[in-house]
Amino acid sequence: MAHNLAEGWVAGSATRGDVKAALADLSVLEEFHAFPGARVMRALDQLIAADDAAGAAALIRQISEAVVTNREIMDTSGQSTGSADEIPDLLPVGLGVREHRRPSFETLFVTLQPRSRWPALADEMRRMRRPEDQFIYEWVFVGSLEDAVCAAIVNPRIAAVVTTDDMPYRSQHDAPVLRSVLDPILNYSGDQATGIDLARVLKNLRPELDLYILSDRNVEMLAGDPKADCVRRIFYAVEEPLELHLSILEGVAARFETPFFDNLKRYTQRPIGTFHALPIARGKSVFRSEWIRDMGEFYGINLFLAESSATTGGLDSLLEPTGNIKKAQEYAARAFGADHVFFVTNGTSTSNKMVVQALMKPGDIAIIDRNCHKSHHYGMVLSGGQPIYVEAYPLTRYSMYGAVPLSTVKKVMLDLRAEGRLDRLRLLDLTNCTFDGHMYNTRRVMEECLAIKPDLIFLWDEAWSGFAHWSPFLRPRTAMGAAAAIEDWMRQPSSVEAYEKQQAELGKKPTDATLLETRLIPDPRKIRLRVYQTNSTHKSMSAIRQGSMVLVHDVDFAHVESQFHEAVFTHASTSPNQQLIASLDVARRQMELEGYGLVMNAISIALKIRAAVNQHPLISKYFRVLGADDLIPAEYRKSGFVDFLRSGVNWGDIAKAMREDEFYLDPTRMTLVCGTAGFDGTQFKGLLASKYNIQLNKTSRNSVLLQSNINNTRSDIAHLIRVLVEISRGIENDLNSGGAGGQAAFKARVKSLMDDVPDLPNFSHFHPAFRKEAGKKTPEGDMRSAFYGAYVEDECEYVPLRGAAIDKRLESGPDLVSANFVIPYPPGFPIMVPGQVLTRETIDFMRKLDVKEIHGYEAAKGLKLLRPDVLNGKKQ
Repeated sequence: MAHNLAEGWVAGSATRGDVKAALADLSVLEEFHAFPGARVMRALDQLIAADDAAGAAALIRQISEAVVTNREIMDTSGQSTGSADEIPDLLPVGLGVREHRRPSFETLFVTLQPRSRWPALADEMRRMRRPEDQFIYEWVFVGSLEDAVCAAIVNPRIAAVVTTDDMPYRSQHDAPVLRSVLDPILNYSGDQATGIDLARVLKNLRPELDLYILSDRNVEMLAGDPKADCVRRIFYAVEEPLELHLSILEGVAARFETPFFDNLKRYTQRPIGTFHALPIARGKSVFRSEWIRDMGEFYGINLFLAESSATTGGLDSLLEPTGNIKKAQEYAARAFGADHVFFVTNGTSTSNKMVVQALMKPGDIAIIDRNCHKSHHYGMVLSGGQPIYVEAYPLTRYSMYGAVPLSTVKKVMLDLRAEGRLDRLRLLDLTNCTFDGHMYNTRRVMEECLAIKPDLIFLWDEAWSGFAHWSPFLRPRTAMGAAAAIEDWMRQPSSVEAYEKQQAELGKKPTDATLLETRLIPDPRKIRLRVYQTNSTHKSMSAIRQGSMVLVHDVDFAHVESQFHEAVFTHASTSPNQQLIASLDVARRQMELEGYGLVMNAISIALKIRAAVNQHPLISKYFRVLGADDLIPAEYRKSGFVDFLRSGVNWGDIAKAMREDEFYLDPTRMTLVCGTAGFDGTQFKGLLASKYNIQLNKTSRNSVLLQSNINNTRSDIAHLIRVLVEISRGIENDLNSGGAGGQAAFKARVKSLMDDVPDLPNFSHFHPAFRKEAGKKTPEGDMRSAFYGAYVEDECEYVPLRGAAIDKRLESGPDLVSANFVIPYPPGFPIMVPGQVLTRETIDFMRKLDVKEIHGYEAAKGLKLLRPDVLNGKKQ
């Protein structure tokens, strides 16, 4: 905005007053950043005061470019300037010497010193710098708790916080949105706050920050206070400025260290003789070849120098890590708030199967979302676990599902309890967030389930939302974020009081109907908190494809650790890719040091795309990004939140929805409806890829899914919007030139895609032959026996999908029983599983599908079914 106005001032289309007003709007935000700093802003003010439009525009342009390209430098001289000729000295060095710069960050200092003293304090701390320092940092000064929180929110470059032990609570600025979020958390009642108050808020907001307290009181008592556990170090006043400086650098260095990657770089610098089974190691077979040298030139020498099949000589084993891989996994556990982290190089498909196999044994029951990734279903087959499939609410118009209502899960658990079979329930397995962005209220789900079965284990498949840990708005809805909150609640005396109060209100024998309507509170004395999270690190962080992690927060992990390692041995390759492991290590480093800012930018990109599409006069005629009100029924949005683009919505409203609503929409996942433009999802995806070089992933019958991530830029938005304008304009032209016939054909096509959509099929039930151990109320089945039953060719049959035989059997029997998984893409979930009795609903859905890819179905043969005569024999 200021940049455009400054250029307009030069051109005569704007005034000096316009530029000053725009800069005034930014002045509060500038207080919370070290860059561009007081010196540069004074220079800019002087240029504006001197009516130097060209000089002011040049400086604003360079500031903007420096911020956008992240080429900021520290304002260290303290000298002011009034000349435009001096501008280059104020701004970043060129890209040509960037490799010689030390990484830089900013440190927040909360102080009671008057504002006039802040420049002198900054100069004193700068004198602590040494040439051998690994990093360089600059100071940001504030004088209150609210200002400190604001700075931490708006300035992602802050990596450490130094605070006095006493400070004013209120900011000098008006901050109603911040107060609506913050006051309830701190139970604000006075004018003063403590360093511990601030540390508590900042650790919830940005847990990666290093916190230091300066106190002139009894530091020994403060250091022994359990509330100070989140503080990295406590100093007595400012008696040791050098120690404070070194502590700040050490804290950042601890996050910067990448044990495996650092070691791998050192390994490439050693002369190695390789006599193992990996000819590509060291690259000689590549670079000495006339025929494949181009591969070496393409990838570079380091890729080959870093390859080895050895696990000794400074390297480590992924299967039995004892050195730098073990340390890298421990660092990842610290970063994500887990007890343990395990690196996986075969993707989250493997991570899911590892966890399910480690936790389930034959005959155990799992409540599982029928629409989850196929790896969970195959995990049930491998482990012999018996799934109770629960249904997510349908979004039929868009040929997709939402998420599973908590009431559905609770009903299954209460039914199991009523039949005396709750002890067989081992696992709740849900996807968070779903492909389309539905995030559970993970804490509420786990608390209410633990109120019914205190030792229930939870597996949250967060393949698509590993990045969410680095957003204060999304983290509470992650498995690890919720587990930490529950664990903290369990330690509070008030938790027992809340439980006993509810028990008194419910009475000795509450009905199931009452329990379904009540937000249940678990007994904190009985809870065995056992939470597992899988994430596809490569999907949302800077890891190479197939890089995945298993996160564990399990109080009883010691009792399953041996079988967990057996599951790892079963599924993990004995030849894991070194570069993949290194990328997991580096991805953790990046997110600990800049993840907050990267995710904040990804969310900002998504919100801009939503607004640009839905508010564009031409694009919005044919395309629309669905809002929360389209994807989450009102009954699951009790906060009243409608959508991010709703007029008057602020971050306080978004935070309230995140805290209270049963489901919450990840803003970075954008369902773009293309059926209203006459395209089915697969067709539109192909058009974007082949003609416009835009890649995306998931499609439905009438939509495609756009996903913003830490890699996206504003330029990506511009490219997308320009393409959508071009396509929309083409539709307009075709409609105008096609006459009434063309317009009628277009309307019919839109109606077919948007209105004539098939109903989504629910899971029916397992055939009685696979329910010998099942109860009467719950639909679990022995899917493993059905799966391997299909391995006996003579016990299977193929029936044409569109033949009369199927219709006849649907009407009069015998049952049609699936022999395998059938998974159409889209929607990407199994509409048939081994042992499932097929219904008219499922067959009709299959017949109406117009997708090219259906796993487990060969059109030439028909549906693969288990023969009814064999099943009847097994039923006996």
